[in-house]
Amino acid sequence: MIEIVARSEAMRETLRLAGRVAATDANVLVNGESGAGKDALALFIHALSKRAMGPFAKIDCAALPGELLEAELFGYERGAFTGATQAKPGRLEAAHKGTLVLDEIAHLSWDAQAKLLRVIERREFERLGGRRTVRVDARLLALTNVDLDDAVRRRAFREDLFYRLNVVRIHVPPLRERREDVKPLAESFLADYAAKHGRPARRFEREALAALAAYDFPGNVRELANVVERAVIVAEGAGVGLKELPESVRTAAGARARRTRRPTLAELESDYIREVLEAARGNKSEAARVLGISRKNLYERLARYGEGEEGKRAKG
Repeated sequence: MIEIVARSEAMRETLRLAGRVAATDANVLVNGESGAGKDALALFIHALSKRAMGPFAKIDCAALPGELLEAELFGYERGAFTGATQAKPGRLEAAHKGTLVLDEIAHLSWDAQAKLLRVIERREFERLGGRRTVRVDARLLALTNVDLDDAVRRRAFREDLFYRLNVVRIHVPPLRERREDVKPLAESFLADYAAKHGRPARRFEREALAALAAYDFPGNVRELANVVERAVIVAEGAGVGLKELPESVRTAAGARARRTRRPTLAELESDYIREVLEAARGNKSEAARVLGISRKNLYERLARYGEGEEGKRAKG
């Protein structure tokens, strides 16, 4: 059975719901950002279902233009269109007694949506250019990274099909909302890509793991996998450190660390002294009076914070 990393509570809840749904034959709508792991969750549901021994077919609705997508989904008969020299079954027939994953279903044309609705309601269809009715028994898992509720409101997606697919909706949270999963995912990818590229086994240095955990990963798990594969390829030592990570990860992680780090007492004092000096227009005597310290003590603190030269130039 496929394993999905789920240290975070958000992902654990997603898997708990998926496990409960898998045992049924209900259609499932899986939504989440691109690269978050919707494909892996679909395979997880299939592996836990009573159809696990049956076929697992998938079609990417965003990758094919309208008529070609219908031909791939429903199949076609010989002569159905130019170039159709022989009959070919579609993905629906390939998924008979199994599971069919409709990836990026929002890209399905309006006509194809109507035909798919008939499949759901009657479990039958005709191939393109054909008259023979084909019976099919396939569970549908629809994946999307867009807001289908909004698509229905804009009449870009059929409302009746939406309700047929949305029997159970499962949300796959983005990686930035489950940072506890970053470390185990990264270490799993590290082992996998080292084996794939014939590289020696390596480990992440502490600073590299901290940078990965702090990065938001707009490309989600897919981006993390790419980052780790790159690190495996360019690494020379026994460990994977910050220098093996892309500049975008190092820069963003550093900025986040600065935002989230609590300032030290010295930093707070330095900032406050600077504010008082600005309000006093650089007058040290006035600033010392406001701060409640001697002018000599103020100079000592400015020197301590690296602002002594500025103090010497200021009036007072």
